Formats: sequence, C-alpha cells, structure tokens
Amino acid sequence: MIDPALLIGTWKLVETRAHAADGTVLPPPYGGTGLGVVSFDTTGRMVAVLCQGGEVPATERREYTSYCGTYNFDGVTLVTRVDATAEPARMGSDQVRAVSMEGSRMVLRPPPRPWRGLMQHRQLVWEKIG
Repeated sequence: MIDPALLIGTWKLVETRAHAADGTVLPPPYGGTGLGVVSFDTTGRMVAVLCQGGEVPATERREYTSYCGTYNFDGVTLVTRVDATAEPARMGSDQVRAVSMEGSRMVLRPPPRPWRGLMQHRQLVWEKIG
C-alpha cells in the first residue's frame, strides 16, 4: 500500500513498457521516446499530458493523450473522473490505474487495451520532479 500523500506533486514520464497477455514483450507505448507530465494537487485534482516523441513515420499517427479531473487514490488504485480531455470518448469517464512503486519511481498500469490484434498491457513509469 502506498501513502496517498506520495502522489502529490509533478511527475515526468521516464519509461514506457508493454506486453501481451502471454507475456510477450510489445513495442513500448509512445514510441519508446514518450514525453509526459502528470500532476496531482492537494485538492484532489490532476492533469496528465502524454505524447510520442521523436520521429513518426508519415503513415502513422503520433500517439497523444491529455485529460484532467478529480481523483481518488486508496494506496493501490487511482481513479480519475475526467472533466476535460483531448479525447471526447473519455469525457465523464473514470480512468482507472493500478499504482505501484519501483524505488522512487511511480508505475501506472491502465487496464489492458486492444492493440494490433492483441491485448496490450501498458506500464508507464514516472519520476517526481516537483
């Protein structure tokens, strides 16, 4: 169990990982060179912005997401009620993330999602910067 106060502050994305349900390693989300910032304040609000860094082939879309809202964290699961987003389908939704720590780094795990015919399990690794 993680002390909920540990989330408070600003974190930068430092690593992304992905695997299939059978454990097969998949290409890292956000092209392996992702840029991202997530910030949690003491009033229970958060904001997250992530995008694919580096060059993106002309035949592919740059991966990008952003959203904000109120959040609750029970020491294991982070739930954000989205009230603004770049993706209309997320508006009003609950974004659920499992949270763990690897040393001083926070790891967020969204629910598995379809990706190129597989179920992709993502891990986004964050380092506190403020």
